[in-house]
This record gives sequence, structure tokens and C-alpha cells, in this order.
Amino acid sequence: MILKIKHFVAFITIIGACSCRDSTIGLSKIEGRQLSIDADIADSKEIDSFVAPYRDRVDEVLDSTLAYAPNPISKTDGTYNTTAGNLMADIVLSEANPIYKARTGHEIDFVLLNHGGIRSGISKGSITSRTAYEVMPFENSIVVAELGGKSVLKLVDYLRDSGRAHPISGLQIVLDRDHQVKTVKIQGQDFDEDKTYRVATSNYLLSGGDSMFFFKDATEVVDTDYLIRNAMIDYFKKVDTVAPTVDDRFIKLTEQ
Repeated sequence: MILKIKHFVAFITIIGACSCRDSTIGLSKIEGRQLSIDADIADSKEIDSFVAPYRDRVDEVLDSTLAYAPNPISKTDGTYNTTAGNLMADIVLSEANPIYKARTGHEIDFVLLNHGGIRSGISKGSITSRTAYEVMPFENSIVVAELGGKSVLKLVDYLRDSGRAHPISGLQIVLDRDHQVKTVKIQGQDFDEDKTYRVATSNYLLSGGDSMFFFKDATEVVDTDYLIRNAMIDYFKKVDTVAPTVDDRFIKLTEQ
């Protein structure tokens, strides 16, 4: 009797194994259709009523007046520096420097951003948090890179040759009428090729964005974990009036 049971169990096991091998499970067909999301889709009252209080609160925060611009602020109102560029670079220097100094004990020497990173000017009138999002929609954070003197010279040559008013602060460049670099000052002091300078920029430019490959020479980098846009909002909250000017931080002489 026991032998018969063993034979029966063995038979069932073999049949089961064969059955498992024969019934392979797999994907046999894929079906799909494209659904266009456009104005033809009717609004959902349920969704609108759910979203409305959140949307209203976001609009309230974004549209609250933080400061006032008595004049338009533009990224195209100067050849070598602009009101929008000067404002952006000055904000990064003033807002990021305390953070960097608290972490490292050092101060930022100068700032370099890129002209293309400014996505909008600022109209005359109220400045809001929404303004900051329009000017700087990217999630770019402020980083500080240590560059040796030779790398800073590459940076200066880049600015001379770029043909665009890239925002700078703490750095002054004077070109002669032949478009050669005449003087370079950092924080009001003559440039010293033997020194190491601490340059605040964006994480995008640090990685070589806008062909700023000289940042690859950085000997040390500190990420402040501080978005440029947030620095703008913090700055606007501190001031009543925002009135940057085109100045002499980057100029070209017309006479020798």
C-alpha cells in the first residue's frame, strides 16, 4: 500500500512539473490610445472647488508687495553691465556672503552670473515674490568656488570676449579702446595673480554652463544650499525701493 502511494505521489509530481513547463505566462498584447489634454476637455467643478482655496492662498503669497521699483529694470539697457544684471549679482553677494562666512570664516570676493539666466526684466511698480519667479524660474543654487589667479584671468578674458553683459559684483574690469584688459580690481583692490579668490556663482555655471569652463579649475567648492530666487525674495523683503543703475563695474574706455 505504501509503495502504491509513493508511486502515485511521484506520478502527480511529474505531471505537475510538466504542466508548469508548458504553461508559460507572459505579456501577449499591449493596447493604448492617445488622450489630448486641451481646451476641449470640460472643466471639473469638483476639482476646481478642491483646488481653489490652495490657488487663492498661493496667489496671495506670490502677489503680496515686497518692494517698489521706481523705474523699469532691464537686462538690455547697457553694453557691459545692465540694471537687472547688477541687481542680481549684488543680491547674491549681499545675501550669500553672511551664509558663506558663517560656514567657512571667509568672505566672498566677487560674483559672476550669466546674462541668459535672467529670464525677465522688472517693470516699474510693485515687486512681489512672483517677480522673483519670473526673473529666476530655475532652481539654481548659489555656490562659492575658490579660483587661483590664472583661472580668474581666464574668467576676465571670457567676459571681455563674450559680447554679453554677464552680471558681476565685487569685480571691476576696464577695457581700453582696443578691447584689451587695462585694469582689474576685486573689492577695490588691484588684482593679484598669486592670490586665490572666492567666487560666488550658480551650480549651473560651476558645471561649465554657458561655456564657463574656468570653474573646472576650482580648488574647493562650497554649496550654500541657497537658491538665487530665494536670495532675491529675502532681499526684496529688506528694502523699500529697488533702483539699480548701470555703473562702472565693467566699462570700455573710448580714449587711451
